[in-house]
Amino acid sequence: MLQLLTFLVEKLSLLFRLKYFESPWWESDDRGRAAPRAPPPPLQRGDLLEVPRTLFTHFGIYLGDNKVAHLIPDILPVFTSNSRLLRSVITNDRLILGCIYRRASVRVDSLEDFAYGSSILVNRADRMMQTQPLPGERVAQRAERLLGDVQYSLLWNNCEHFVTFCRYGSATSRQTEKFCESLKSLIRDQRSVIITGLLGFISLVCFGVAPSTTVPTVLIPFSLWMAG
Repeated sequence: MLQLLTFLVEKLSLLFRLKYFESPWWESDDRGRAAPRAPPPPLQRGDLLEVPRTLFTHFGIYLGDNKVAHLIPDILPVFTSNSRLLRSVITNDRLILGCIYRRASVRVDSLEDFAYGSSILVNRADRMMQTQPLPGERVAQRAERLLGDVQYSLLWNNCEHFVTFCRYGSATSRQTEKFCESLKSLIRDQRSVIITGLLGFISLVCFGVAPSTTVPTVLIPFSLWMAG
């Protein structure tokens, strides 16, 4: 059942074009500028790391000694308190279901477990933020103070909010901003009014005239029309 739910979430995300989360929020500035790169410098305590995960880019703070602090959703604590199981690598299935259940934690994992087989990018947000990064030791200490369970929100409290708060002093998420911009564009598209109107008419035909069908049929297209 959990595998089926995860599969449906992934496919719906593709259908509604949420796959942009796989690209870092500054990718548009890097397109067309591919060039040979020098080997990355050794990681420093307080570096901001990013890796692609199933539906989005995942972020963490490097603590040194091959350890990374990161805020990550996880469904497993809902079903068990076994510390050995909870410390195991969080798979994509656990991550997606944790997003749905809004259960997460700030935890420390090895660099390899954090990367989950992907390439790691370091401090790419520094050139895009309006504020300078805090000293590395202070960044790492901020991350360490926040370890523990947290309530997850894809829009208001995700892994990018965590790392930007630790490194720059303010919690922001460009991925969230891009999602909201896409949603706003969808709402403002007048074709949405036509589609919702047709769906409402079909519901009236299939289920009859009743408050449960008539009110949404009128209210939703009207709201979209006014928002556009």
